[in-house]
Amino acid sequence: MTACIVGWAHTTFGKLDNQTVEGLIVRVADEALEHAGIEARDVDEIVLGHFNAGFSPQDFTASLVLQANESFRFKPATRVENACATGSAAVHQAIKTIEAKRARITLVVGVEQMTRTPGAEIGRNLLKASYLPEDGETPGGFAGVFGKIAGAYFQRHGDQSDALALIAAKNHKNGVANPYAQMRKDLGFEFCRAESEKNPFVAGPLKRTDCSLVSDGAAAVVLTDTETALQMKRAVAFRASAHAQDFLPMSKRDILRFEGCAEAWRQALAQARIGLGDLSFVETHDCFTIAELIEYEAMGLTPEGQGARAIKEGWTQKDGRLPVNPSGGLKAKGHPIGATGVSMHALTAMQLCGDAGGMQLANPQLGGIFNMGGAAVANYVSVLERTR
Repeated sequence: MTACIVGWAHTTFGKLDNQTVEGLIVRVADEALEHAGIEARDVDEIVLGHFNAGFSPQDFTASLVLQANESFRFKPATRVENACATGSAAVHQAIKTIEAKRARITLVVGVEQMTRTPGAEIGRNLLKASYLPEDGETPGGFAGVFGKIAGAYFQRHGDQSDALALIAAKNHKNGVANPYAQMRKDLGFEFCRAESEKNPFVAGPLKRTDCSLVSDGAAAVVLTDTETALQMKRAVAFRASAHAQDFLPMSKRDILRFEGCAEAWRQALAQARIGLGDLSFVETHDCFTIAELIEYEAMGLTPEGQGARAIKEGWTQKDGRLPVNPSGGLKAKGHPIGATGVSMHALTAMQLCGDAGGMQLANPQLGGIFNMGGAAVANYVSVLERTR
C-alpha cells in the first residue's frame, strides 16, 4: 500500500451547457483539495486525464489545472490519455510517482466536455479509440464496433437480449440514488428489453438502452503516500493497481474474451492477495451492456459464455454476492471520457468511507474498479481498501 486517496470531488454528469472544460477542472481541483484538507502549495504533482480527440478546441490542457490556484504555478503538471481509460491512466500515473518517491501529494483531475459537439462528429471522435484501418468505416461509430461484438457473442453463446436488458435495468435502477448521475430514472426491464420508438436498435442487437450516454463532467482525487494519509481525516489505500495493454486491432485477438481485462484482474488480485469473492463490490466499465456481460466472465465471476447467469440469478444486484456498478455505472451515470476513471475511483472511495448516500452498500471492505479504453485494449484494475 504505497498510495491512498484522501479526498475527492465530483460534478454532476450530463449536458452542462453553462460550463467549460477550464471551469470544470478548476471546480473539482478546488473542491478535492478542500475535501482532503490540503493546501495547493503542498501538492507535489498534478495529473490531468483528458481524452479530447476533437471534443474541445483547447488541446493543451494540463496547465488549466493551475487556474485553480496560483500556488500551483511551476509545479509539474502532465496530461495523460488512454482512450476511455484516460481517467484511470491518470490515477495510476500518480500512484507511480508516489511509489517512486518523486511526490508525496498528487492531484488527479479527469474532465471531458462532449455534448457541444455535433452528433456525427461525436461518433468520429469516439471511433478514434478503435483501429481505423479495420474499423474506421464502421456504421454507427463506436456503438457499431460493440454492436459487432454483441452480434458475434450472440452467435457463439446464444441470444443474450434478456441479459443485456437486465444489466441496463439494474444500472438505471442503481443510478436513481446517484446524485451525480446524468440519468436518474428506473427504466425497468420491460422498457430496456423491448424495441420501441424511444428505445430503437442502434447497432446490431444493441438498443439505445444498451449504450452509455454522451456526457460532460469532471472528477478529482487527491493521492498521498501512506505515511501522510494516516495523518489525514480519511485514507483509502490501493491494495493493488494493474494495467494490461492489448493489441489495438481486434483481428489479432479473440475479442469475445476480453483477455486484457482478464489479465489486469489476474495481476491485481494476485497483488492484493485476495480472490474475487473477497471484494465487496465492483465498479466496472459498462460503456455498452455487452461489455459488462463479457467483463463478468473476464474477471472470473462466471465461466466463459455464462456471463448471463450473474445477472439473471441476481449476483450483481446491490444485494447480490458481488454488486456491480452500485453507482449506476456509465450506463446511468454518463461517460465523459477523461473523467470516467477518476469518477470510478472517487465513487469507490465514497462507498468504502460510508459517504455514498443512497448508493451506500452495507459495510463494504474492499472495492474493485475496472476501467477500459477502446475495445478491451487499455485495461486498468484497482483494488481499494479503507485504512482510516
